[in-house]
Amino acid sequence: MKRLAIVLALVGCGSCTHTVSPRVPAPVAPSPLPSPVSLTGVWLGTLATGGKGLRLQLHLNLAPTPATCALDSLDQGAAGIPCTNVVASATELSLDVPDVQGSLKGTVSGDANTVTATWTQGSSVLPIVLTRQGAALAEVKPMLDPALPPVPIDKLQAVLDADLAKALAGRLAPATGVGVTIGVVEHGTRKVFSYGAVKPDSVFEIGSITKTFTGLALAQLVQQRKANLDEPIRALMPKNTVTAPAAGAEITLLDLSAQRSGLPRLPDNIKPADVANPYADYDTKALYAFMTSHGVALPAKPEYGYSNLGVGLLGQLLADRAGVTFEALVKEQITAPLDMRDTMVKLTPALAMRFASGHHGEDNAPQGAWDFTALAGAGAIRSTATDMLAYLEAQLHPDRVKSKSAEAKTLPAALAASHEVRGDVGGGIHIALNWFRFDGSSRYWHNGGTGGYSSYATFDLEADYAVVVLCNCASEDRSFADDLSDHIVQRLTGKPAITLAR
Repeated sequence: MKRLAIVLALVGCGSCTHTVSPRVPAPVAPSPLPSPVSLTGVWLGTLATGGKGLRLQLHLNLAPTPATCALDSLDQGAAGIPCTNVVASATELSLDVPDVQGSLKGTVSGDANTVTATWTQGSSVLPIVLTRQGAALAEVKPMLDPALPPVPIDKLQAVLDADLAKALAGRLAPATGVGVTIGVVEHGTRKVFSYGAVKPDSVFEIGSITKTFTGLALAQLVQQRKANLDEPIRALMPKNTVTAPAAGAEITLLDLSAQRSGLPRLPDNIKPADVANPYADYDTKALYAFMTSHGVALPAKPEYGYSNLGVGLLGQLLADRAGVTFEALVKEQITAPLDMRDTMVKLTPALAMRFASGHHGEDNAPQGAWDFTALAGAGAIRSTATDMLAYLEAQLHPDRVKSKSAEAKTLPAALAASHEVRGDVGGGIHIALNWFRFDGSSRYWHNGGTGGYSSYATFDLEADYAVVVLCNCASEDRSFADDLSDHIVQRLTGKPAITLAR
């Protein structure tokens, strides 16, 4: 699922252009509907965002127990975003969409075929009219440029100069303040270059790509015999936080990383003081209070479900076990052994000078940075293209990691373990320790998005290439970072490429 980027979106990704599921809609508790009125069905409406229409499609099924509700953002390639707190009657429809901190509230027409509503997200309130549909619409597919012969890495920038010409006059024009930095490595040869209002050494929020660092930190602690994949998460929590389930299995560390814990995407007690910085005040007290009320029982039939809460909790638990902060854990276990000096959560003054300012919306409005406390493992890391290439090269060749420390000695085995498939996501995708893998290939990937940034990282073990794209923009439509990364892979491999002339 890709985030709704119209106003404010929470870390998402796994939230993706490469749909990370068909998602399983979340259970809701609707009010009883007076007979014979029923709002069960497919509803379609268009939000006007900066003069551009963004179609939202709502799937309601109020008959089963539990009922289900999900939202699609068709023009963003986002499907199955779960909605909760549904209230449905002959006169009213309201619901929340926690993934993006959005809500919808409207009035039902007399014939129950139209809902005149408002969509609220952050400080924005936009009108939308939903009409009942006979069938669901599919998402808009991207346009493709003709294939070229495989482009050698030393010729790639010249090809991209031409492919991005229209974007450089539009979304990446100097007046926008938006730019993108690209890192590519193929067979050991590296290239880093940038377009627009950023530089090759600019620092960006990488959003949910942070989750792959959390998965690798787990693999490191396992290799060092400080944790076990099948260890119950209850064992890593402060004493008396939660009791064991009365019956059945309980959530393990692996369940959190493979995202099959049954935990919601976000806790219901996250209530940010500043919606433009939604994770800043969610601390460990709130996190463990939620777990006390939720419990640690594993669903009877564990299924994939993307959860910022689950991976954020994993990062906090691993930090607790190591007796350090999440940032210190990542430095000790990953960034220091790989000599990634520009990758951290809290930037030094020198790195802050190179931190690209974030933007969101069609008008490229300024967006402040996001800060994380207890859920840092879900999306807190900032980095550069050069550092991310060092990280991706280690993914490609774990055996080449030099042993400069005790942590570096276990890193090759931990990297290999982090690639091992742990579960089925659906839609032709499996999940390892937070890396996603395209079925039938050796290509892994993860993307990310915060309020003002988007990112994408991918590597192919057999083809021996890796790509990272970092943008200081949260896209209105299909993520530009996702599309640009796919475009680069398609140019490297000689396939028709997603057009960037939008």
